[in-house]
Amino acid sequence: MSPPGNPRRGQGSQTAFSGILQVQPTRHQAHPFYPESHPMATTPKARPEQGEAREHQVRTIFSEIAPRYDLLNHVLSLNIDRRWRRRAVDRLGLPSRTGRAPGRGGAEDVPTPASPRILDACAGTYDLSLELVRRKGFQGRVVASDFARPMLVEGKKKLEGTPVSPVTGDTLRLPFPDAAFDGAMVAFGLRNLADLDRGLREFARVLRPGSRLVILEFTTPPNPLIRGGYHFYFHHILPRIGRIVSGHPWAYTYLPESVKEFPGPDGLEARIRGAGFAGVEWEFVSLGIAAIHTAVR
Repeated sequence: MSPPGNPRRGQGSQTAFSGILQVQPTRHQAHPFYPESHPMATTPKARPEQGEAREHQVRTIFSEIAPRYDLLNHVLSLNIDRRWRRRAVDRLGLPSRTGRAPGRGGAEDVPTPASPRILDACAGTYDLSLELVRRKGFQGRVVASDFARPMLVEGKKKLEGTPVSPVTGDTLRLPFPDAAFDGAMVAFGLRNLADLDRGLREFARVLRPGSRLVILEFTTPPNPLIRGGYHFYFHHILPRIGRIVSGHPWAYTYLPESVKEFPGPDGLEARIRGAGFAGVEWEFVSLGIAAIHTAVR
């Protein structure tokens, strides 16, 4: 099955690959470690920008940390992120071998084609895509979209023999026709969008009626004791480790700043409903460090 594409742009799997393979090394790829003189306090660059400046900021960050992104993900989360992704894919509700989508918490079963086309937005280096396509019985295709091209290039070595098609695409302007997908998922990317509501509306546009959206995102733990330890790690330990391993002076200071300004689970639920989704549910994972939202188009 060929992945969906904008007819005017003629995007298919081969077109997508040919569009991402030619990438010039970034400054941080050429010089991976920065001198210790860079301050650890939040710098103006690390504070989330607004509008087009936010888009440029996020693309710059992820393009420059791409070579160490996978390593840092697993080290900084103590590999818990793998478990979160497994649970998020579970919530996508794709049919089992019995042909029925697994229900949860009163949510209705969603009819899904035997060979579904799934969108992985803000896909990065494809960890979420691969979690899905490696599932026993999955016979569909995942289109992995990200506007930071070096991330797609960095992860492409993991895609050999898999039904994953990378596309350089912006979640605020998805290069796909209406109702092109049978499901969509996004992990740790929604908070980076310059316009959250526009991004959610784009998901609604490209999903066929009755299909599911799954969002995995960081949040703030509700328990005061856990929240205190979380804030200490997020604001003091994580930026230091991130800077040492990635060589980037402020990318991992941006991370806690972006979480701090992102809506909490209830607020995000309201925004998802406002974008045209129904059946919105959410759950905390790992004591509230992250949350998984599901919704039906």
